[in-house]
Amino acid sequence: MPSQALRADLLMLITAMIWGSVFVAQQLGMENIGPFLYSGLRFALASLVLIPVILLMQRGSRQPRPAPSRGLLLGGIIMGLALAIGINLQQVGLLFTTVTNSGFITGLYVIVVPLLGLFIGQRSGLGIWLGASLAVVGMFLLSVGEGFTVASGDWLQLAGAFVWGLHVLLVGFFASRHDPLRLALVQFITCAVVSLALALLLESTTLDGILAAAPAILYGGIFGVAIGFTLQVIAQQHAIASHAAIILSLEAVFAAIAGAWLLGESLPMRGYLGCALMFAGMLLAQLWPNPAAKVLSGKAADADAARR
Repeated sequence: MPSQALRADLLMLITAMIWGSVFVAQQLGMENIGPFLYSGLRFALASLVLIPVILLMQRGSRQPRPAPSRGLLLGGIIMGLALAIGINLQQVGLLFTTVTNSGFITGLYVIVVPLLGLFIGQRSGLGIWLGASLAVVGMFLLSVGEGFTVASGDWLQLAGAFVWGLHVLLVGFFASRHDPLRLALVQFITCAVVSLALALLLESTTLDGILAAAPAILYGGIFGVAIGFTLQVIAQQHAIASHAAIILSLEAVFAAIAGAWLLGESLPMRGYLGCALMFAGMLLAQLWPNPAAKVLSGKAADADAARR
């Protein structure tokens, strides 16, 4: 249904805005604690926030929900493992690059998603490819200066972009088959456990460091994870993965704006041109006729009916 598609697009745009702003919290949080501990604590916090929400919704539901199925648990764990790899590559990479560069390189999953989709039989329309191309050019103008060199942090972000592309596909696959909130909770818990285990093995910290990083943990956990990643799972019930990647990649725009506003990172005129091209790419991918969207809408409707 068009209203479902529009709602999904709006939720993904809000998600991109949140994710872009969280890049700043991610960098500031590591002034006092290590990257793995920061990731683990914010995903643990997000899990604690989401649990009462799910319980309240269950109480308000007229029909009791069944226990989580094996498929839901397996899907959430797979998504959580991909999320743990992607978020920690991004987190460690931020130690060696800027928020703006990180947002740009992470956003390259806009091309990775349709490429990976080809291997699993997902055909993308011409509008998706043209929109993705415009978005990549826009991200280049937004974030890459004349003297751009590939730092170690940039390589980590590039590796993470491929993982994020895989994660978008995984979310699109599992979110249309299982309860999105419980699916999000399982992936948060999985990511928290993996990240905290890495922190325990590789990092040392103090209570003072955790308390000093608390504002960044709170913002990153509540907004970036509990709200942002949950909205992604909900929205991708009714969105083609390659189309979702176009909108979600706008986090690069918001990361650059947040970096310029809060951290003093420069945003030259070509950066604003890059922002405009990214929005143009999003609109092109959204408005260009795509037969696959009708197929997805039908499948999503069938899945919704089955869940009810």
